[in-house]
Amino acid sequence: MSGASVRLAELVSALSLGIDLGFGQPMEHVLRQSLIALRIADELELDESQRVAVYYASLLLTVGCHSDAHEQAKWFGDDIALKADKFELHGAPRSVRMIVSGLKKLGAGQAPLHRFRLGLEFLLSGHREVGDMITHHAALARALAEKLALPQVVLDALACSYERWDGQGFPNKLARDQIPIAARIPQVAEYAEVAHRMGGRAAIEKLARDGRKGQFDPALLDRIVDRYETIFADLDRVTVWDTVIAAEPALAPCLGGEELVRAMIAIGDFVDLKSPYFLGHARGVADLAAEAASSIGLTEAQRELVRQAGLVHGLGRLGISNAIWDKRGPLGAGEWERVRLQPYLTGRMLRQSEALAPIARIAVQHRERLDGSGYPNGLTGNAISAEARILAAADAYQAMCEPRPHRPALPAAQAAALLRGDVKAGRYDGAAVEAVLGAAGHRVVRRREGPAGLTVREVEVLKLLARGMSNKDIASALFISAKTVANHVEHIYAKISASTRAAAGLFAMQHGLLPDHEYS
Repeated sequence: MSGASVRLAELVSALSLGIDLGFGQPMEHVLRQSLIALRIADELELDESQRVAVYYASLLLTVGCHSDAHEQAKWFGDDIALKADKFELHGAPRSVRMIVSGLKKLGAGQAPLHRFRLGLEFLLSGHREVGDMITHHAALARALAEKLALPQVVLDALACSYERWDGQGFPNKLARDQIPIAARIPQVAEYAEVAHRMGGRAAIEKLARDGRKGQFDPALLDRIVDRYETIFADLDRVTVWDTVIAAEPALAPCLGGEELVRAMIAIGDFVDLKSPYFLGHARGVADLAAEAASSIGLTEAQRELVRQAGLVHGLGRLGISNAIWDKRGPLGAGEWERVRLQPYLTGRMLRQSEALAPIARIAVQHRERLDGSGYPNGLTGNAISAEARILAAADAYQAMCEPRPHRPALPAAQAAALLRGDVKAGRYDGAAVEAVLGAAGHRVVRRREGPAGLTVREVEVLKLLARGMSNKDIASALFISAKTVANHVEHIYAKISASTRAAAGLFAMQHGLLPDHEYS
């Protein structure tokens, strides 16, 4: 695929399929809401600049909501089930919706005593953490759009994604026409898609009655009722992916070479934000796999494919709850079945696009093993491509060198020994493993002054903070007092202009602090 180009709309639309699953919705929910939003924009005869804003704001509207799935799972159990409830409580402000829904799920799946303790902790401090989550979702969506080099009109719309017509939204309590029309339309379209899919015209009319109580622009609600046949015509019959890609406004940017890689890095970083245990994973895997591909004699085109597949191989994680990804104990049989879906979901998201299909064919195989013990398809031997064998080895090595909820990060030597043991057992390709380990042999622990004026100690604290560790745990790991950690955290947040774990994690990845290695 070296030299090939991908439309930005295809890359963002592939990401949107993961957003669907993260909200407990069927794939193409976001694509359908984007099509509805564009049809509303056409009804209002918006100019091309505004149509661009509506298009991309619709595709990226809720992308920030998975960034604190770790915290959502900590409080409420299944973060996906929590987010799925939002469409049932659209009359109330978003903070009220999340708290009402969340209180029912607080400590779900835990013992009664644990739920009681968690409830007390939530009343004392957790409710503020939930409020902070909601406030920062729009900022994170805007940050991704900025990394994707989308125009200012898109950034402005995304910054207002959670404002409300009645002024009770986030983060700035904007009201009525203070909210850009390119933000108001996607807000309505998101709920209209679910309503239409679940109940047709009657459900749309109910949405119009309930939504005018404060959340949505009443004029837009009247428009979707009055023009129901036009806006929702053939929505159940069209090929949604093709229709949405074809409907992209005049901007239609195509990405190739390093421009495409930068966009994939931005998306890989946002996927990795879902869990503090995966921060920097996509970057680390992509770097290892690309260098290994070069050393093993693959062509430049194959090397680029491996690198790109490494950056997006984790897309499927968006469709699996953090109650599984962040679980400290052993996984049950049902939980393992969900984990085994991850590469399949990644393949489903990418293969919709003809341009991304070659990457999908590699990414979907990164958990396959030569002896047939892998997943999702139990492939054996030559059925697994050379590129996928390298990606599999890079993913396994990188994962072993990262902390997981059930274990600390393994020393590099131990990770290498385990990987070579799997080669002897017939699970991995020996040449691929040695190429990856050769690439990893140039890696040294990073100790240096950090960006934004961070000291060496502040960099150490930031990396642990981004991994989801509490001040007490950071103090124990670094052999300093919790009070000292709290002071460091305060200084870190001030220097990097952040106030949440997700924002700190994004900063750490974008400035090369995670994963915790560099080439010597």
